[in-house]
Amino acid sequence: MGSILELFQAFVAPAIFISAAALLTLSLNVRLMGMVTRLRDYQKQHYLASTAGRRAEAEALADQIASIERRAERIRRAFLFTLLCLVGTILACLLLGLGQYWPQAAVLAAFAQVTAMLSLLVSTLYYLAEMVAALSSVREEAKMFRFMHLGAQEPPEAEKREDWTRERVG
Repeated sequence: MGSILELFQAFVAPAIFISAAALLTLSLNVRLMGMVTRLRDYQKQHYLASTAGRRAEAEALADQIASIERRAERIRRAFLFTLLCLVGTILACLLLGLGQYWPQAAVLAAFAQVTAMLSLLVSTLYYLAEMVAALSSVREEAKMFRFMHLGAQEPPEAEKREDWTRERVG
């Protein structure tokens, strides 16, 4: 009975990292899906601007597309290292269980867990780099939209509605 208790105690520490890696994976997935959605929208806008001959707008959108692609690559790498952490942690749990019967497996489990933690560290650094880039990307988007509205051929929808209301009322 004592060895079974020791086995479950050995599983607890790595199992906590399984939960942490899973939550990080969920967060990264949500972030990546938002980027993919925005990327598709910008690609469509880029195509429309290019075919309509709005070169400046198309170039601004191309810059945004490149920026989002770089950010998505960082998220993909963070995702990859988080999944490697998850695999390493599960492997460590299995090796800890095997270590109850084969002592060398416990050494392999420690190696697997340390490798998994290093993968989690690398993943977190990629995520941190993405978070830093995210703010600058939002600022770039704000500049792009101001630029596009200044150079636009037609006034924004709100101005059209105001003009229409003035004509109807006046």
